[in-house]
Amino acid sequence: MSKLYVGNLPFSATEDAVRELFAQHGTVDSVALIMDRDTGQPRGFGFVEMPNSDAARAMQNLNGHDMGGRPLKVNEAQDKPRGGGGGGFSRR
Repeated sequence: MSKLYVGNLPFSATEDAVRELFAQHGTVDSVALIMDRDTGQPRGFGFVEMPNSDAARAMQNLNGHDMGGRPLKVNEAQDKPRGGGGGGFSRR
């Protein structure tokens, strides 16, 4: 299973619209559009999970594809490193 980063989404994009677009290139396991936690508005990017071979095909065909007047950026998602999460103070 591959997780794809989908950037430069139009703010009007819905999970259903993204799923429909990617389904033209294979099986879509999940779609998650990222929302701003303060405003609840879309942030213009999200993630799509697909089987590896379908993901490679979707990446090749949809990177640069026009959606709502914006060229999509589609590439393999990188795992975000987990930080140490210290409270910002040090013990002396």
